[in-house]
Amino acid sequence: MSAADRLVDSMQTLLWENGYSGTSPRAVQELADAGQGSMYHHFRSKAGLAVAAELKMSEELEIQISARLASGSSVREKIAAFLTLDENVLRGCRLGRLVQDAAVVSDDSLRQPIATMFVWIQEQIRQVLTDGVRNGELDPTLDVDAVAATILAVRQGAYVLARGAQSGEPFRAATAGLLQLLPERTRALG
Repeated sequence: MSAADRLVDSMQTLLWENGYSGTSPRAVQELADAGQGSMYHHFRSKAGLAVAAELKMSEELEIQISARLASGSSVREKIAAFLTLDENVLRGCRLGRLVQDAAVVSDDSLRQPIATMFVWIQEQIRQVLTDGVRNGELDPTLDVDAVAATILAVRQGAYVLARGAQSGEPFRAATAGLLQLLPERTRALG
């Protein structure tokens, strides 16, 4: 693994553990076993390295989310897969946690990859819902944009509830409640 890759991986780890403001360049360098010169050779700044880490996190999340939303045969099954409790629920969403950091939201270069990823996720959910409307599984008057935003908001909020309680139970309860609003089986097309 190259020094640049080790630096990005280390930044990913520390962003998730400590947030942007709580992560020092020195800590990243130590975890990556890379010197200051190496870090600044590959990245102009801490922010530049953080953006590279955010982009890599986004790529990894795209693979995971795409697989979850492609599983199952019904809208409900696909959304249930998206909402599945993961092993890191108490750590929260890797990207979602970062928008709680004032330094991230005040810097467009740090905020933009996260905003772009949330738009992408919402679009993937919207497509699942649109397919459900098209195949008769969901009500044709459903506002798919609003429901997609709600599904994403429930997942992000469920992470916050779980972290606050230090238990996966609030996450499970929030997602179970949302799933009760989706039909369990496909309606026959008439």
